[in-house]
Amino acid sequence: MCELLAMSANVPTDIVFSFTGLAERGGRTGPHADGWGITFYEGKGSRTFKDANPSCESAIASLIKSYPIKSEVVVSHIRQANRGGVNLVNTHPFTRELWGRYWTYAHNGQLSDYEDKFVARRYQPVGNTDSEGAFCWLLQQLADRFGDRPPAQMSEAFAYVATLADEIRQFGVFNMLLTDGQYLMSYCSNNLCFITRRAPFGKAKLIDIDVVVDFDKETSPNDVVTVIATRPLTNNEQWTVLQPGDWRLFRRGDICAGS
Repeated sequence: MCELLAMSANVPTDIVFSFTGLAERGGRTGPHADGWGITFYEGKGSRTFKDANPSCESAIASLIKSYPIKSEVVVSHIRQANRGGVNLVNTHPFTRELWGRYWTYAHNGQLSDYEDKFVARRYQPVGNTDSEGAFCWLLQQLADRFGDRPPAQMSEAFAYVATLADEIRQFGVFNMLLTDGQYLMSYCSNNLCFITRRAPFGKAKLIDIDVVVDFDKETSPNDVVTVIATRPLTNNEQWTVLQPGDWRLFRRGDICAGS
């Protein structure tokens, strides 16, 4: 299966440290060698980098690891293909517009016998993965439920997504990341965890490569940064492991809703 990575922060923050660990799992310390992608938000805009090559040997991934792009919301994915060819069109994250914002999504897992469920209407898959089909169906359900305008409280929309994710999970494994550039949602089917870093900051050591960072030297006392991953990326910090069916909604690094 694939692996997920995301970040929510209260100040523009780079994800170089965490992405460096994840990229090693894309063909070197893990089998997820069928492409990778990452999306950074800057206000309502976003920039996405994708490559169908393994992240451990991708020149574009090397750029991301050395170029500290500052963002408050990031979503990333390394792929181990189970449905759909190994190419850019099937590479996560996927992005669509809803309510005047770009929504970005990534999925870890495999779904089966879902064809009658994910009927394409306004949102249609470009590739041929189960993941993109589920994303298009989710957005369609949001549009059908709330119409042309989002609810006054966005947490209501994401709580509805959680009920939809419960439905999708009946078709297989559905670990998911979803963001509109302000809020970041994580939904756990079987493997997902997170860590929130805030003052007092300390040192962190990656599991997959010999890299250590002292966050006390890289942050200010008011910074709050949450990192979400399929599996812990560091071996000297306490990660919170989500249980099947759990979901969390983050805004500016802090939890604002969830189960």
